[in-house]
Amino acid sequence: MDLTGKVAIVTGSGRGLGLAYARELARHGASVVVNDVDQEAADEAVATITGDGGRATAVVAPVGPTETATRLVETAVESFGRLDVLVTNAGVLRDTVLWKMSDEDFDTVVNVHLRGTFTCVREAATHMRSAGEGGRIICIGSPTGQRGNFGQTNYAAAKAGIVGMVRTWALELARANVTVNAVIPVAATAMTDTVPFFKQFSDAADRGEPVPWARRVLSFGDADDVAGLVAFLASDEAAEISGQAVGIGGDRLALWSHPDEVVTAFQDGGWRAESIAAGFDALFGRRLQQVGQPMPEPPADALPGEGKR
Repeated sequence: MDLTGKVAIVTGSGRGLGLAYARELARHGASVVVNDVDQEAADEAVATITGDGGRATAVVAPVGPTETATRLVETAVESFGRLDVLVTNAGVLRDTVLWKMSDEDFDTVVNVHLRGTFTCVREAATHMRSAGEGGRIICIGSPTGQRGNFGQTNYAAAKAGIVGMVRTWALELARANVTVNAVIPVAATAMTDTVPFFKQFSDAADRGEPVPWARRVLSFGDADDVAGLVAFLASDEAAEISGQAVGIGGDRLALWSHPDEVVTAFQDGGWRAESIAAGFDALFGRRLQQVGQPMPEPPADALPGEGKR
């Protein structure tokens, strides 16, 4: 993947997955605009990338406002002369069950993830269409947005909305040779470390212990396991790929399906409540769709260290 001469913006790239994406893009030759709300994290990210021989600069600002999106694109053009790639990664969590979720909890997460993706993509797409040289837009989704997750109403709504926007933007930007795709990552981060089930595996990996069951069955690895997909989708090799949701994590690479009708049935004259009630179980009962991420019980020998039973 040769990205020499390309310029990328990665939101939320001061640490974690975003930093891994920024470093991987730089490793393949791209100049990177790092973004974070934390000045120290942003400065450290730039120092890491330049220390590795890459080119980077930082914009310290929260995503969501149009002003931040404008500043990011202007910085890319002013610092490096162009814009080829946008990765919308910035995000926050405010997890709690529906009946305890405040308006602020909901609005904060939706503003950063959903509005932040919208404003940044709108600004980048406007520039890319005007420049006439195509481009790559990569939006970060989540398994929660694909299947739901307990306690994450706000996050699920935002991430599902992102994938819906990706499909729409892929249609709208096709004539401009701008591809738009979603990445659905699974990786050890500060967010997953709040979940004891996942933390035991990330802790084991940090100690250098192999965790093959988690990598294969849970698709659970580290941020570097995800970053290669972002570099690929940013490259010329992915010029014909657009409107897709691609999952990655641990040892797994997967293509998510678009929502589609699973079973259809017809009745002359249409359906009424009584006829639906009479036929629903026979028609659909065995094909009802699962909600939430399946969490298989690990065998005893898959549990790391002290977690083994």
